[in-house]
Amino acid sequence: WTASRHRSPGREGRDPRASPAPGSREAALAPRRSPRRASAAAPLEPLPAAAPGCNTLDTPASRLRLSPSPRADAPSWHASCCTALRNVSGAQYVGSGYTKAVYRVRLPAVDFGGHDLGSCVREFGARRGCYRLAAHKLLKEMVLLERLRHPNVLQLYGYCYQDSEDIPDTLTTITELGAPVEMIQLLQTSWEDRFRICLSLGRLLHHLAHSPLGSVTLLDFRPRQFVLVDGELKVTDLDDARVEETPCTSNTDCVLEFPARNFTLPCSAQGWCEGMNEKRNLYNAYRFFFTYLLPHSAPPSLRPLLDSIVNASGELTWGVDETLTQLETVLYLYRSGQYLQNSSASSSAEYQRIPESTIPQEDYRCWPSYHHGGCLLSVFNLAEAVDVCESHAQCSAFVVTNQTTWTGRKLVFFKTGWSHVVPDPSKTTYVRAPG
Repeated sequence: WTASRHRSPGREGRDPRASPAPGSREAALAPRRSPRRASAAAPLEPLPAAAPGCNTLDTPASRLRLSPSPRADAPSWHASCCTALRNVSGAQYVGSGYTKAVYRVRLPAVDFGGHDLGSCVREFGARRGCYRLAAHKLLKEMVLLERLRHPNVLQLYGYCYQDSEDIPDTLTTITELGAPVEMIQLLQTSWEDRFRICLSLGRLLHHLAHSPLGSVTLLDFRPRQFVLVDGELKVTDLDDARVEETPCTSNTDCVLEFPARNFTLPCSAQGWCEGMNEKRNLYNAYRFFFTYLLPHSAPPSLRPLLDSIVNASGELTWGVDETLTQLETVLYLYRSGQYLQNSSASSSAEYQRIPESTIPQEDYRCWPSYHHGGCLLSVFNLAEAVDVCESHAQCSAFVVTNQTTWTGRKLVFFKTGWSHVVPDPSKTTYVRAPG
């Protein structure tokens, strides 16, 4: 869960970057303001009323879910929410951004040693006003997480406000917990998993382009603004999102600038740069994700379509609608096995089937593999498993497991031999027939 905590600047407490003790009050504090007043500070409408109370779902502590609801009797509701937060244990400091400090069980707060607050105080010398500015960004993010609900937007489970003897004026928001996006690690994963991330991003950009708030652009689009939740990419930082298109009087006002190149978009008769929010998101997806994750080690028959997606997003010749359509086409071809129709004819080699068995050793490494110590790949069917084994000089046998990937493909271990076959009811072994 994630808590956004901001303290009154006039009172000194613990360093917000220090790890709160398990079950400490620090993890439970919330601000001295009603939901109505807090929401009014945000540029959007207040959060809608939901079911009364503050409910703790049956989940591990690391993914605590609280579902609050703003009501007229909010004070008692806030007390129960923050009482629940006080009972959470194991919180530890993870890292800091420009505005928030992040804890696990995730507790992002206004970071009093962070960039936003520090630079504001140095420039204007108004600590209280600068604090309110940083807190306002958290409130804006909370409202956007609620308004932009989508499978690829980090889910907001709840929020609460509460006075505290130790730290007043604290807002706590609770979200699902994700893993940071590490590009170097992603480059070492299977193409199937990397494609899933790009597909998640395409679906997110389509949602942002057609959201209930209008077209939304992410002004800060770096990988650190996203997390992975069960393999799905989700945007987590929305405090720098912008809802309105850029106003203009001519096309010269509609220049989309990036480090490598610029694009000039048309200025509409209504005085808005046409599609600037959508195009900014799409080009950032190209330069931070698509160009690295989509083409490499993809099935050869899918490469032409994947290259078209990368090139079109890099030139902005497609919008997000067409980009998502093509990504969904790749998914269909891959999931249905139709991408295999253009592959070479299946091998004539014969393999003997040994049911309910496995080969515990005799591994070799291949890339990319789901297992670092061996060669574990996904296949559409048995014919593809035979083709893979025949294409590897080391392979003499393979073991089909009962595990599947997110597309429903079987995971298969490829082996150098079969000198030691042992019983395993969840697996089936295939060994190359002699001759």
